[in-house]
Amino acid sequence: MNVYSITLAGPAPWGFRLQGGKDFSMPLTVSRLTPGGKAAQAGVGVGDWVVSIAQLNAEDMTHVEAQNQIRAATDSLSLSLSR
Repeated sequence: MNVYSITLAGPAPWGFRLQGGKDFSMPLTVSRLTPGGKAAQAGVGVGDWVVSIAQLNAEDMTHVEAQNQIRAATDSLSLSLSR
């Protein structure tokens, strides 16, 4: 797997949607990108796995926990992803 990190400049919207999470027994993955959005411009791809959100390990996060971490990011959003 190829792990890469990005930092998106705030504020939201970040331009992506997640699916999965610990509560769904599947990894958090990018399910949709907004064409021309911040995530798409940073090279994020549909199907990429979320490794960490704001330096917090995303492996054990539920879907809502991941959403809350992303919502809490106002000035910038740092993500590590795996392709």
